[in-house]
Amino acid sequence: MKIDSITIQLVLAIADEGSISRAADKLNLAVAAASRRLSDLEQQCGTKLFHRIPHGVRITESGNKLLQHIRQIDNLILRLQDDATAISQGRDGRIIIGAPKTVVIQFLAKDIARIQRQHPGVAVQVVEENSKIVQQLLRDKVIDIGIYEKTSGFLGLERLDYRKDRLVLVYSRPYFKFAADPVPLDDVLDVPIIALGKGSAILSAVQRAYHSRGRLFQSPFVVSGFDTMLALVRNGLGVGLMPLNVLHDFRPDPSLTTAEIEGDWHERHYVLSVTDANVHQQALQNVVDALIAGR
Repeated sequence: MKIDSITIQLVLAIADEGSISRAADKLNLAVAAASRRLSDLEQQCGTKLFHRIPHGVRITESGNKLLQHIRQIDNLILRLQDDATAISQGRDGRIIIGAPKTVVIQFLAKDIARIQRQHPGVAVQVVEENSKIVQQLLRDKVIDIGIYEKTSGFLGLERLDYRKDRLVLVYSRPYFKFAADPVPLDDVLDVPIIALGKGSAILSAVQRAYHSRGRLFQSPFVVSGFDTMLALVRNGLGVGLMPLNVLHDFRPDPSLTTAEIEGDWHERHYVLSVTDANVHQQALQNVVDALIAGR
């Protein structure tokens, strides 16, 4: 099978845009040339990747199955380019680490600074994503090391213990008051909770807590970042859940305060996994060893 990087980018663009013409414009290709490239690839694959429909295309079942491989090829091409650049600059290699924002703020930023002092020849790159997406990136070999919350794990890769933290209740004094510290779970669930969005370990912890009481978590405020969470908490629209170190990093105003939470449902254990890609093995091992040593 003959396939080039432009055709790979074209197929991904068509899948994203739902249109051959818009994908062609995106890549500065003539529509006829783009259509011919797609037809040639479909002929090589022996199956249609897209159904032609009025005003666009729709991916076929076969195309959907093959798209994962096409994305992996695109990721490997990008990785080849970036690794070649790192090597040409005299580096020993480039290691990509994926981790949630919580991990980056509390632990990983300091760890990477230490790694760069210990191993100046290794270029380290960080991809910030939630625990679910980190594992997807590991599976697709987009990243070399993935750090994620243990209970959200769905990959069959070996897991090494990395760090632990726990959530605290964050609320605004003018709007909420809790009689006890630590706050009982039922008292937490009786107030509106502002949680991070789909795929986050915090949302999973909240959902498990509600499920333990036979309840379903529903909230009009599910946000994408701690800054948004704090803005809503500050105005009395609910309470937030986040690690204390993360809260301190945002330098909250005096109207906000915290309370410990009863039980252990809010404790999180982070693990790291490594892809089985055979790239820069010594550099990869050096980084893994340094991350584990910093516990």
